[in-house]
Amino acid sequence: MTAPEADALPASYAHGTSTTPLLGDTIGADLDRAIAAYPGREALVDVSSGRRWTYAEFGAAVDEVARGLLAKGVTTGDRVGIWAVNCPEWVLTQYATARIGAVMVNINPAYRAHELEFVLRQAGVTLLIASLAHKGSDYRALVEEVRGRCPDLRETVYIGDPSWDALTAGAVSVPQDRPAVIGAGLSCDDPINIQYTSGTTGFPKGATLSHHNILNNGFWVGRTVGYTEQDRVCLPVPFYHCFGMVMGNLGATSHGACIVIPAPSFEPAATLRAVQSERCTSLYGVPTMFIAELNLPDFASYDLSSLRTGIMAGSPCPVEVMKRVVTEMHMAEVSICYGMTETSPVSLQTRRDDDLEHRTGTVGRVLPHIEVKVVDPVTGVTQPRGTSGELCTRGYSVMLGYWEEPAKTAEVVDAGRWMHTGDLAVMREDGYVEIVGRIKDMIIRGGENVYPREIEEFLYAHPKIADVQVVGVPHERYGEEVLACVIPREAGDPPTLQEVRAFCEGRLAHYKVPTRLSVLDSFPMTVSGKVRKVELRERYAEPAGGRD
Repeated sequence: MTAPEADALPASYAHGTSTTPLLGDTIGADLDRAIAAYPGREALVDVSSGRRWTYAEFGAAVDEVARGLLAKGVTTGDRVGIWAVNCPEWVLTQYATARIGAVMVNINPAYRAHELEFVLRQAGVTLLIASLAHKGSDYRALVEEVRGRCPDLRETVYIGDPSWDALTAGAVSVPQDRPAVIGAGLSCDDPINIQYTSGTTGFPKGATLSHHNILNNGFWVGRTVGYTEQDRVCLPVPFYHCFGMVMGNLGATSHGACIVIPAPSFEPAATLRAVQSERCTSLYGVPTMFIAELNLPDFASYDLSSLRTGIMAGSPCPVEVMKRVVTEMHMAEVSICYGMTETSPVSLQTRRDDDLEHRTGTVGRVLPHIEVKVVDPVTGVTQPRGTSGELCTRGYSVMLGYWEEPAKTAEVVDAGRWMHTGDLAVMREDGYVEIVGRIKDMIIRGGENVYPREIEEFLYAHPKIADVQVVGVPHERYGEEVLACVIPREAGDPPTLQEVRAFCEGRLAHYKVPTRLSVLDSFPMTVSGKVRKVELRERYAEPAGGRD
């Protein structure tokens, strides 16, 4: 071996090995195993309504909904839409469709008529299960508005309405063993779920996922945080998204743990009340959710001592927030996850005993049975460790494809079955991965590459800033300049641009120092809790001329 080869850094490639094999079951078979092992333990609790199910009761309720769907003519492979906020019926629908091999189509509760119509038509939804209303949206009226343009849609069932009661009552016309008979004939590789990605440009795409994809991902996420039948998992994150239904629901049931629904949608106080009253051991959220909980005026009055772990995902966690989550929320084993809908979702995760720096500076290391690599975005060549490039992932978790869109699938899944994430990443020598930005979010100012995450992390330490998002906006001379959008700690005392620049002076390279500042009350968000940076860029897209 020559000297240069000996000194070369290893490639940015990692493969998660394990002596524990992947699950080869369908979701229904896995649930049956949990029911047999823990029939009397709680499987599902809905705090707002007070309803509770043991595993035995949950299994019976799932089968009742499955038989009700069969009575309405739903067959294996049919698409069943679910357009609802978090509620027990959502969870029952998830497992009931899996029981009979129907493909559940998740529909964002924030969708309006044109988005709803697109999903119903594109997926060919034959039966829709929907909430009655949410945040001023009359779902029944919206369904009626689009029904005539959705030829496949035969019927809509509304949760909390006589039509839901009619669905479950219809189960009596179907033999009790029918779901089990159908389930025995299903393959774990069958498509079972379509999740529409956010789609920052044009209409969203339907990531098609199998039993094998999402059951194993939920299992491994739960195993990594040490779930057992003793755990109670508080889920304020939306079920329509992988965070709720895979990392949450399947992560819990694949280990015999209990799903706790604190409220139909995220409410900081309701979440902490649920943790306290149900003695939850695990809490999920994106960083903005944890920030909202920590900032409650009466935060210190909640007894959160039952918590030991949880999952934070969706965006990077500021160091100061993580410190408070670990100490004040008792989540010493909290885990950071990285993923995307197309990969079921998690590829990288921190471990229970990782230190603070790894939990805030990285998104963890590769999960078992998954491969990751960092490549040059142009050439596709794997980069040396410590060099930035596009993160790619491969393994059981990669989607079957975008529903009926092979050309769009080929744009992101290459011939080697690598999923190209579009995220810029650096793999450290120890295999942990840092996400340094989206390829499309990277700011190029006067030829210098600027990564918003670095500036955001720095500005979180400013005494007047509670939250911050950094985006690139047009500049006539430099191409782009750095805009910091901040939420102040005190509404009446926001930071000025001069104060922010003075805070950065001498501590950040000059080209990274924000040249524009916007003070906001809140950031535009997706329902899953991610900040819509594309909206911030569009809002401030007017070039700033000669400002430097």
